[in-house]
Amino acid sequence: MTRYLGDGSTLDHATTWRAMASAMGHWALRGYGQWVLTLKDSGERIGRAGLYNPEGWPGLEVGYVIAPEHQGRGFATEAAGTALRHAREVLQAPRVISLIRTGNVRSQRVAEKLGGGREPDIELFGHTIMVYAYPPR
Repeated sequence: MTRYLGDGSTLDHATTWRAMASAMGHWALRGYGQWVLTLKDSGERIGRAGLYNPEGWPGLEVGYVIAPEHQGRGFATEAAGTALRHAREVLQAPRVISLIRTGNVRSQRVAEKLGGGREPDIELFGHTIMVYAYPPR
C-alpha cells in the first residue's frame, strides 16, 4: 500500500508518530484533513480519505488510501467524492487536485470517475507525480 505514498517506503515507529502528529496538526491549522474510513457493519478500519494541503503543497488535494483487501469495491470513489464535495461546498475551494504516483492505475481511475483531468506532471519526493485537477462546479 505504501509504494504510492510519500517516498514509497514503509514508516518506522518514530516516522509514523510524526505523520500522525502532522495529520492532527493539519486539522488544527487548516480546519480540515483526512478521515478514517470504517465499515459500517463491523467498524473495521479500511483506510483514510479527505483533504490535504500542508504548507508548500501544490494545492488542495483530495487523497485516499484503501487497504488492499478492500480495494475494487467503490470505497475510494465514495470517500474521495465526499471529500471533493466538502472542498467545493464547505471550503468553497476554487481549485482541487489529486496527486497520483505514476503506475497507480486504481487511483487514476478514481480521479477520472470524479471528473479529474490530467495536467502536466510534477516532481515530488524524487518521483514523477501525475496531477489530476477537478473542474469547478
